[in-house]
Amino acid sequence: MLDHPNPAPANPTLDPFALAKAISGYHFIGGRYTPARSGKTFDVVNPATGETVATAADGDAADVEAAVADAARAQKEWARVPARKRGALVYQAANLIREHVEELAKLVALETGKALRTESRVEANNVADIFEFFGGLGGEIKGETVPFGPDVLNITVREPLGVVGAIIPWNIPMMLMALKAAPAIVAGNTIVVKSAEEAPLAVLRIVELMNRVLPPGVFNILSGQGPECGAPLVAHKLVKKVTFTGSVETGKIIARGAADKLIPATLELGGKSPMIIFADCDFEKTVAGALTSMRFTRQGQSCTAASRIFVQRPIYEKFVAEMAKRVDAMVMGDPLDEKTDIGTIISTGQFEKVKGFIAEGEKTAGATGRACSAMPKDPALKKGLFIQPYIFTGLTKDSRLVREEIFGPVTVVFPFDDADAVLADANDSEFGLAATVWTNDLKTAMRFAHNLEAGLVQVNQNLVVQPNLSYGGVKASGLGKEASLESMLEHFTHKKTIMVNMA
Repeated sequence: MLDHPNPAPANPTLDPFALAKAISGYHFIGGRYTPARSGKTFDVVNPATGETVATAADGDAADVEAAVADAARAQKEWARVPARKRGALVYQAANLIREHVEELAKLVALETGKALRTESRVEANNVADIFEFFGGLGGEIKGETVPFGPDVLNITVREPLGVVGAIIPWNIPMMLMALKAAPAIVAGNTIVVKSAEEAPLAVLRIVELMNRVLPPGVFNILSGQGPECGAPLVAHKLVKKVTFTGSVETGKIIARGAADKLIPATLELGGKSPMIIFADCDFEKTVAGALTSMRFTRQGQSCTAASRIFVQRPIYEKFVAEMAKRVDAMVMGDPLDEKTDIGTIISTGQFEKVKGFIAEGEKTAGATGRACSAMPKDPALKKGLFIQPYIFTGLTKDSRLVREEIFGPVTVVFPFDDADAVLADANDSEFGLAATVWTNDLKTAMRFAHNLEAGLVQVNQNLVVQPNLSYGGVKASGLGKEASLESMLEHFTHKKTIMVNMA
């Protein structure tokens, strides 16, 4: 292992540009910042200006080998630490993250283009919550006494799996890393994270902060490209569990790799979430909920975004007009500016993809696309990846904008008359991650909640993922659950049965 001095400031810093520069070009392996074995790096670009603000270590199989080897060595000793003590250490580290919330919020806003006030600060606080939540669950890693016979003591115990490989996306990188790392570590595993190419900085800083409390090798992170860094991590013989959030196509590749090794995989693969609005809803609350549900402040870059909205016909026209009016009032601008509601798209590739969907919708006969809000006027942002939110009406249900996950600020609104028909339309998707129902009729709400094909259904709200609420999809939205005690026990431990014949 290369012994490298810690380049990052010990105390919180509110200058994200300086912090980004300080931690440029590093992984964090075995308790140390370390460059890629190859010496290669790639640029980290501020999507609001197009300027390079840092570099990231460009990891490959050699870096994976080093990280997994360190994690495997550390895991044997870490598993011997009593579970409650492991949890207490994670909780202690969460307090340290809490002290750095503002620093992390600004750093993730810089690298992802997510607005500081509406998105990035919320995410940073959620990260601390997640580590605190799982830190308190150490004592729940316990077994059972199972009746078998008068002369046989039959018990079960929960044991860690070993080294966990985690691959995270760029949209909420800190939060999604925490949802994977916290339960894995408290359960007695060690972890190697592969960060998203577009957002490697804030998660790197979090791992360094956690390592001030955790033993070296327990929590490691690599940056790099999928084929060169992610694939060797999944394939490594010492990795005993894989957890991934990202696209369906990549998820299938990872699932095949895990199957070849006969190891478990947790996959969260996106969605095309329906929002169903009945005429008896609380109209003001529902319109506000639509803005939240569509995640416009995150530029629609959310797998739970309400990108298909079905509105009962008596309030359809009123709803579309009011929703557009409220999105118009949202401010697009510099993600680090407290006045900004909406930031940027993450990357040039994603920008072009979203623009392509919008162009296709605008060319569709009978369809209407309304661009909302307004592009920023600051000349410093002229190269920024800003896209106005779009509300489409008049599209047919076989349109690509209706069938495919756009991962951008684009939603499609339909009127409906028949409850059975709209339920069928809502379920007519390859995805099944989340759904919302807006009505004051409890019978209707429960009927739809039970019949919607989704892993998470909310009525009259659309909260982001919360600790202690089981989260995960069905159909092409993935396998397994996150964010709960259930997810820690079922996905990061295995149950061993021990029988003692006392006759």
